[in-house]
Amino acid sequence: MSQYRAVIFDWDGTLVDSLDHITASLAAAAEDCGMPRRADHELRDIIGLGLAEALERLWPGITPSRMAALRQAYGHHFFSAVATPYSTFDGVSELLQGLSEARPALAVATGKSRAGLDRALIATGLSDYFRVTRCADETRSKPHPLMLDEILQELSIAPNEALMIGDTVYDLEMAARIGMPSIGVTWGVHDAAALVAHNPVRIVDHVSELKTFLAVNVRRFNPHVEDAVDE
Repeated sequence: MSQYRAVIFDWDGTLVDSLDHITASLAAAAEDCGMPRRADHELRDIIGLGLAEALERLWPGITPSRMAALRQAYGHHFFSAVATPYSTFDGVSELLQGLSEARPALAVATGKSRAGLDRALIATGLSDYFRVTRCADETRSKPHPLMLDEILQELSIAPNEALMIGDTVYDLEMAARIGMPSIGVTWGVHDAAALVAHNPVRIVDHVSELKTFLAVNVRRFNPHVEDAVDE
C-alpha cells in the first residue's frame, strides 16, 4: 500500500529555479546599504531560511535599522527586476500534474514571505496544486519545524504520513525534528554530502527520479477516513 498521504515541497531551489536571482538581489541590497560584501556561495547557502534569519547569519550583530533597510532593498531588487525569473525546473509541472491525479494532499513550506510566495504561485501557474502553504514571515523559520506542524494540523495527519521534499539542510533538518520522512534533491542549494546528514529516505539528482519514487509511494488523501485507500 502507498505510504504518504501528503507531499510537502520547499519552493526556491526545489520547484523553482530562482537561486541566481535571489543571490543577485541580496548582493545588490547589501551594496545599496553599505554592508560588507559576501561571496556568492555565502549568499547562496542561506537560501531556505526566512529573510530575517538569513540576514542575521550573513551579517551577525546587524542592527534593527540596518535589518529594516536591507529587507526593503532586497524586496526592491527582487520584485522590481525587469524579468523576475519564475521558471520551474524541467519536469516539475508534469510531476505536480501527476501527483494531482493521484490526489495526495500537496503543500508548500518555504522561507519566502507570504507576498513573495503568492506572487510566485500566480506567476508559475502552480497555485491550484497546493492545499496548504506556509511562509517564514507567518510562522517560524526553518529549520524550526513549526510550519510543518501547522501544515499537519490543518490536514489532520501525523508526521509519518507526510513527506518533506527540499534542496537544503534546513528542509531536511526541519522534517527530522518531528520525525517526518524527507527526500533531498541535489539540483538546488546543498549537495548530497550535506543532505545525507539528516537521513532522508532518498536523495535524487533529477526530477524524473522523484516522479518515479512518488508514483509508487503516495496515497489518495481523504480527510474523513483515517485509513483511506485508493478508489
